[in-house]
Amino acid sequence: MLKGLTTAALTAALLAGSAITAAAQDFTIRATANSNENDEDYDGLVVFKNHVENASNGRIAVELFIGTQLCSGGAECLQGVSDGSIDVFVTTSGGAAGIFPYVQVLDLPYLMSDDRVAEHVLSGDFTRTMRNMALEDSGDTIRIMTIGNTGGWRNFANTKRRVQMPSDMEGLKIRTVVADLPQEVGENAWCSPRRRSRWPELFTSFQTGVVEGSKNGITDIMGMKFPDAGLKYVTLDGHAYMGAIWVMNNEKFMGMPEDMRRVVVDGFAALQQATFASPKRKSIQAYQDFVAGGGDLYVPTPDEKAAFRDAAAPVFDWFQANVDGGPAIFDALTKAVEAAEADLAAEYEADLN
Repeated sequence: MLKGLTTAALTAALLAGSAITAAAQDFTIRATANSNENDEDYDGLVVFKNHVENASNGRIAVELFIGTQLCSGGAECLQGVSDGSIDVFVTTSGGAAGIFPYVQVLDLPYLMSDDRVAEHVLSGDFTRTMRNMALEDSGDTIRIMTIGNTGGWRNFANTKRRVQMPSDMEGLKIRTVVADLPQEVGENAWCSPRRRSRWPELFTSFQTGVVEGSKNGITDIMGMKFPDAGLKYVTLDGHAYMGAIWVMNNEKFMGMPEDMRRVVVDGFAALQQATFASPKRKSIQAYQDFVAGGGDLYVPTPDEKAAFRDAAAPVFDWFQANVDGGPAIFDALTKAVEAAEADLAAEYEADLN
């Protein structure tokens, strides 16, 4: 009898607790990433979900949809964020360029020199400037929350030969996304850019010779097994930081009380740090596997890297003359880089002496 009463009481308590928890969930955030569970985007979302649900004391629930369950591709997913059917989405600059062309500033080559500079820049007012531009252009529906990383740095990779100088790129058919800026970068690097936006087709394109090279991070190269398709040469020129732009439906965000908005902002800060760190760790094994499989990994000398920067310099003028919002966002980025480099120089002075 006592056992039965104890079980009944326990069941009632559990049910009551569930009711309290359910009632405490005042908001639900539906977040999606067109990736998989091995990707930096997923790592970031797991950290975001954990922080937001715990720091909100259960008032905010975060539902994760990894892959293409809710939408497929930048334009469709951003439309979902705009109309409120999706709350959070992560896009590359290429995926968002059709709606916000100025985000392609992140693809301009050789403006940010290393991780410390990039992370300093993307954690400050530059991102807020881009946020304000996107809010205005979307009618206050799409809010850029943070910019993280998805795959490290873009480097030139190809199936034909070692690339040490821009002249070694001549004639190579390099895959680019369907956006004007990557085409300009390719043409100024003396290669032959090929517009192929469908990522799953790239393996076969390497095999058949339709495409002979790409501009990707090493984790993407190894994750897609591109060396098996003939991709054997990687030049670590680090021409562009692979920024991941995290957006949120602005009405959902602003509809929360200030204390919950703070929790969400802190959640995106934690997410950003996770995506900064994840590619660094994953790239270690990826580089080892690439070399072990016979891959040729080349690090340009300072003079060779300067030659690549000089070859790409006309792209800066093209960007400002041809991209809506180009001058304003270019100015914001270059000033942020200068400030970051000055701050880091002061830190080195303090830490090295």
